[in-house]
Amino acid sequence: MSSDLVVRDATAADASLLHRFSVALATYEDEPDAVRATPETLARDGFVANPQFGAVIAERGATAVGFALFTFNYSVWSGARGIFVEDIWVEPAERRGGVARALLAALARACAARGYKRIDLNVLDWNSARGFYETLGFRWIRNWLPYRLEGESLMRLAEITSSQD
Repeated sequence: MSSDLVVRDATAADASLLHRFSVALATYEDEPDAVRATPETLARDGFVANPQFGAVIAERGATAVGFALFTFNYSVWSGARGIFVEDIWVEPAERRGGVARALLAALARACAARGYKRIDLNVLDWNSARGFYETLGFRWIRNWLPYRLEGESLMRLAEITSSQD
């Protein structure tokens, strides 16, 4: 990793940058219209007394070159909190330059300092970064499949009364 690469905690002043990186990631993942958050919602939700997410920014010199945005989870099995990496993005010109490793190492240090026991993330099956994550020690949990409930399905389930359970 180059000595001019710095990873720092994001601040409310970074909300527009977080938004820009999120749009770039969504576009890369063929979902250019998927980002519903705005810089304003990111500032509102991430930089308050009880934040909904945390984020770190990688900078080379004075230029932001990547970010990782995470939420918190809790494992009853380990009896401890963990981090779920929701988004990680490195500018294309900076890939293979140690940026993603530095971002994830910063999150690992934060976990160790806070007593958290793990970092989880999801990777698209076609993403060549899968091998990179494995070199860091992440393992593909082959017998677990991610599921998601959202949109109309979420609303339909929310309308079920307890007598219908």
